[in-house]
Amino acid sequence: MSKPFVHLHLHTKYSLLDGACHIKPLVLRAKELGMNAVAMTDHGVMYGIIEFYKTCKAEGIKPILGCEIYINAHAHRSSRDPSVPYHHLVLLAMNEEGYANLAKINTIAHMEGFYYKPRIDKETLREHAGGLIALAACLQGEVNVHLMERHLDEAEKAAREYMDIFGPDNFYLEMQDHGLPEQKVTNEGVRELCRRTGLKAVVTNDVHYLHQSHAEAHEVMLCIQTSTVMSDPKRMRYASNEFYFKSREELEKRFPDDAEAFDLTQAIADRCNVTLKFSDGKAASLHFPTYDVPPGFDSGLSYLIHLGKLGLKRHYNLDFDAPKNDAEKLLVERFNYEVGIIEKTGFINYFLVVSDFIGWSRSHDVPVGPGRGSGAGSILAYSLGITQLDPIRFDLIFERFLNPERVSPPDFDIDFCQARRERTIEYVKQKYGKERVAQIVTFGQLGAKTVIRDIARVLEIPLNQANDYAKMIPEDPKMTLSKAKTENPEFAAKCNVDPDLRRIMQYAEVLEGLYRNTGVHAAGVVIGDKPLIDLVPLARDKDGSPVTQYAKEPVEECGLLKMDFLGLKTLTVLKEAVDLVKLVHSVEVDLETLPLDDAKTFDLFRRADTVGVFQLESGGMQRVLADLQPTCIEEIIAILALYRPGPMDMIPTFVKRKKGQEQIVYDHPLLEPILKETYGIMVYQEQVQRAAQALAGYSLGKADMLRRAMGKKKVEVMVKERAGFVEGCMKTNSIPAEQAGQIFDNIEKFAGYGFNKAHAAAYGIVTYQTAYMKAHYPAEFMCAQISSEIGNFDKLPGFVAEAEEMGLKVLPPDVNTSLDRFAPQDGNVRYGLAGIKSVGAGAAEAIVRERQANGPYTSFTNFCERVDPAAVNKRVLEALIKCGAMDVFGMHRARLFNNIDFAFSRAAEKAREKASGQSNLFDMLGAADAGSADPNNLPDCPKWLEKENLAYERELLGIYMTGHPLNRYRRIIKDIQTFSLAKVAEAPDNKDIRVAGMASAVTRRISKQTKEPWAVLALDDGETSIEVLVFSEAFRKFEGACVADTPVLVCGCLSKRDEQPKIIAREVYPLLDAPRHFGEKVVAGIKTADGQALKRVDALRQLVDKFPGTVPMLICLIYPDKRKVLIQPSKSLAIDPSPEFITEAEALLGRNSMKVVAKKDVYKEPRNERRWPRDRAAS
Repeated sequence: MSKPFVHLHLHTKYSLLDGACHIKPLVLRAKELGMNAVAMTDHGVMYGIIEFYKTCKAEGIKPILGCEIYINAHAHRSSRDPSVPYHHLVLLAMNEEGYANLAKINTIAHMEGFYYKPRIDKETLREHAGGLIALAACLQGEVNVHLMERHLDEAEKAAREYMDIFGPDNFYLEMQDHGLPEQKVTNEGVRELCRRTGLKAVVTNDVHYLHQSHAEAHEVMLCIQTSTVMSDPKRMRYASNEFYFKSREELEKRFPDDAEAFDLTQAIADRCNVTLKFSDGKAASLHFPTYDVPPGFDSGLSYLIHLGKLGLKRHYNLDFDAPKNDAEKLLVERFNYEVGIIEKTGFINYFLVVSDFIGWSRSHDVPVGPGRGSGAGSILAYSLGITQLDPIRFDLIFERFLNPERVSPPDFDIDFCQARRERTIEYVKQKYGKERVAQIVTFGQLGAKTVIRDIARVLEIPLNQANDYAKMIPEDPKMTLSKAKTENPEFAAKCNVDPDLRRIMQYAEVLEGLYRNTGVHAAGVVIGDKPLIDLVPLARDKDGSPVTQYAKEPVEECGLLKMDFLGLKTLTVLKEAVDLVKLVHSVEVDLETLPLDDAKTFDLFRRADTVGVFQLESGGMQRVLADLQPTCIEEIIAILALYRPGPMDMIPTFVKRKKGQEQIVYDHPLLEPILKETYGIMVYQEQVQRAAQALAGYSLGKADMLRRAMGKKKVEVMVKERAGFVEGCMKTNSIPAEQAGQIFDNIEKFAGYGFNKAHAAAYGIVTYQTAYMKAHYPAEFMCAQISSEIGNFDKLPGFVAEAEEMGLKVLPPDVNTSLDRFAPQDGNVRYGLAGIKSVGAGAAEAIVRERQANGPYTSFTNFCERVDPAAVNKRVLEALIKCGAMDVFGMHRARLFNNIDFAFSRAAEKAREKASGQSNLFDMLGAADAGSADPNNLPDCPKWLEKENLAYERELLGIYMTGHPLNRYRRIIKDIQTFSLAKVAEAPDNKDIRVAGMASAVTRRISKQTKEPWAVLALDDGETSIEVLVFSEAFRKFEGACVADTPVLVCGCLSKRDEQPKIIAREVYPLLDAPRHFGEKVVAGIKTADGQALKRVDALRQLVDKFPGTVPMLICLIYPDKRKVLIQPSKSLAIDPSPEFITEAEALLGRNSMKVVAKKDVYKEPRNERRWPRDRAAS
């Protein structure tokens, strides 16, 4: 048996970009070395405590819970004096009191003492020292700093103070030896201090990485943390490679005479016995706040029932105490049933709290979604206003949300308007106390792509090279480097042969998956029944607001009920669209009371005009809509549920059955009322529950447990469930065992794919609302939709283009007309100033605010004089000019651009004169003398070329406003292409075509089948766009031509398999090279009117000699009476019709004088008759 030793000073990946130990490998390493315990002491945080605790327990290792804190030894924790030093101190929890104090100390350090590091002071330590053991830490510990400086008396004084704080048996000195000279001095001092004070010392190794071989990777990680490079001689580094997880035997080589110091580590571990209690999901184990009911109600239950009855009256016009018919009696029965379950399970406060802040939100202009998740199945939630979806109308099930036979905490996920969500969170803080409310921490990882780029920077490998490596890693949030090698053999091969990538990978495989930073959960909020400092450790976000140090899952395990305050951008869009409708049309649209059978809305669905419509934007969804031709809201809800991997395979059957093209067959007549709305297909989880209830007599709670079991597909469980189902069918409905077994098997097959109907229905309503607004108020809706993408330049141009596709004219930005956001103008869309790249919301708002206050800007200099230069700086002005937003001033853009400095200096001079009370000389000049003071009298310069203007528009607006780059190539396009993009839709399926356009976007992908790269091109000719698929075989040959924002010629096969036609490319060429590839002959038109025709012919011959080639050239004489005579030169003329030749020839003969007669064959290369497989489009 190995001698006892426990690592008591250790840093995991939760010491962000400092510790490089993953939790599971760390625990397994301790187990491998025969250690029965191990400590976690991350720098100033407790982020990983729960993961560490549970992993240790699972492996039979005792977890020692601790933290290496930062302490202001001689100043208050709130000190912000940079000259005040801080020290390190290791704290270990002995028991539950110690764990609670450790969490409090940690929280106080973050919330009250954060100054570069989370710091505490000795006052805090004294107040919360119970249950803690302290170690003197590393060379940065207070005692060790004095020892290192050979100030033994000062060290003794500090040590005795810690003995006084923690108790003489709870403070230990530390000895470490990583080969550093300072540690030799300190260790000598430690031994002397032990003799003087009676203190004991332990051996630790300040572990930062698991194996010695990881030392260099750890140095690379430190460079990532400090934004430096490995070649920097001044970079932060550890002085040796000894900071790894050593065995006692390895450490004894450094400390051969200190057996007691090793044995003490085990003794300390034996004293540390923290047992963490986790919630079982029942209300008694949860820390949820108590709702204060108003006067007149004796309990939360009575108030809940009161609010519920009011809601039932509002929604159903129900007199609760006197129901008039069976339907109303069922409503009362369902309400009472749900209230009874909620009372029994102890979640009354939960419903009241959620109802309260949702009610506050709705009454304070914070839009809230109709529902999300299974909570929409509760009639109580509907009556309380938590949801806006009638569970009776959509046949939703309460037990899917809260199952009385398997109690787990209810979980209302709530969608709020993204722009106003913070108002609700602030209300909750004010209502329940800021100390009881916090958001939840998240951790940013060094993912597969990120770690490649970060390490490349540290190793000074060029960025473009690093990006090329990263692009080879498939797009998948769960992708790992190991998985990337398997899925993309090209990447695996590169890892073996590329020396730079090999260097990266030797570190990447150690650092991958480590945490690099913290963030805040996008939606998660916890509300406690007491100050959160008493429940979990807290940190602070960048704004100083509290954030739990535990992530989402550990927080819930600690008994805090997480609620998701989700920001849904669609609600923001709807809110803005409704506001614009009111502003422009004086019409109030109430989204909650829209008729669900509106004809214009379903016309929009049927023509698949759903760009911008919630959940229906993708090309695949549009194809489904076009095939389905939906006629009711239930069909929209069903396709939202079906359009997922797995159930998607059922969509063709669903469509055929809806159209009567396929017979609907039910396994049993009792299933017909359950499956009728989905044409006999089991789409929803709730249908599984209904089926089990109807056929086998299950309660809905038991049926929910069956549904869960089917989803998990555990064989032994399913055997048992199948027997119970068959028995229930026989007993309840006399269904033969064989038939019941077959029904069970069919249900099981679909249950794994079943979707939550409550969620689908709630989102179906949001889908319908967006479609309604687009159908009835297209300009207002698109303005809101485009405005929602301001700042997201990847998406904004696409919605601008969609507005134009809808027939809405997109008017250019204009400093005298545009608002900050996109706005309707005469039924069209005016480009918003904040949508211009590099302008931003602050500058746009300042421009609009000044204009609305003091009138339109009269000139460029007037603009510069009036706007706030702090908001509208030179960079903003450059963007406004380049995109045409200042064309209103009547000067060309280059002139405005070149006078920015002059205009700003003039404005500054005028501001100084105004401030000093002086008058400008020009202000005193008479009209006759003021010519030189004309605000438009700016120095002139050459205009920018049209292509420069267009390039700037594209760069800053995402679209071309004043023209299109293809305009200068229209003649070549007309000569060479066999179809225009506008006419492609008229061509038959599988037609070979040659088309030209701008490759406005190029997206590179990796084929799942071949693991080879291919690409998707967005081809645009200024009027129409089409998707071009360049599969691997073609991409290998023509990758060089597949460049974004370049004009190209595509030769390929038209595919009309999908709703939107696509081109399967076989060849792709730069457009300017098209004449030399496809020119059968070139005709030069020479005008004879001025008698210079012969001179032009001679000049043309000389030009031909300069560009020899193989394409024949003919000469066409054009007479004044428009007669044309084609002449064959005596000497054959063969040219290379390159872009340079065409340019020089037209400079000689005039614009459009050269015509290329194209070859009839669509392709340049010999045709291979093999067609692309039909499924290649899904590669």
